Amino acid sequence: MYYNYNIETNESEINMAFDLKTLLIVAAVMIGILAIVGLVLYFFARELFYNIITFFVVDNGKVGEHEKLLDPVPPPKKYRQKSSSEPLVEVCKLIRKSDDRLRIIEKDGTEKVTDAYYELVFVTRKQEELRVACSAEAYWKVPFECEGSLTYRRNTLVRFKYYKNKKEIIVQNQNDDEKK
Repeated sequence: MYYNYNIETNESEINMAFDLKTLLIVAAVMIGILAIVGLVLYFFARELFYNIITFFVVDNGKVGEHEKLLDPVPPPKKYRQKSSSEPLVEVCKLIRKSDDRLRIIEKDGTEKVTDAYYELVFVTRKQEELRVACSAEAYWKVPFECEGSLTYRRNTLVRFKYYKNKKEIIVQNQNDDEKK
């Protein structure tokens, strides 16, 4: 039966079909969930967040300014090691010396050094660090901040040639065969 009389309603209430109200509520919940997931990815997994964002921002393979901002910056080259049997020559200067020595002192007062390892760290004109092993004599003779020609083979010093007071000075590495 159908009765034709007015139903009392609150004017602030919107008269919508039940399905439309449900659809709007589900859409609002989905948008809220996506916002929460986006914030969690942004704060805790930024790289994954940037990969997802670039997937949607890419312009058909064309590189734009937005991609350049999101790409990670590669770290600068710190160490360069070459492995070649031929001697290599670089113009560089010494910035650091490091050594590793085991000093043994006997109770009678004698002392000996064993397992000595000496290393020189040079910087090239391209601002790359170059580490070379050397003998104890070369370790003490190569001066700091003197630019010169470094010749090395397989990360081992062959010689370092530099100029001081218009005089050419060559520091050569001693091999184990020459020491005996």
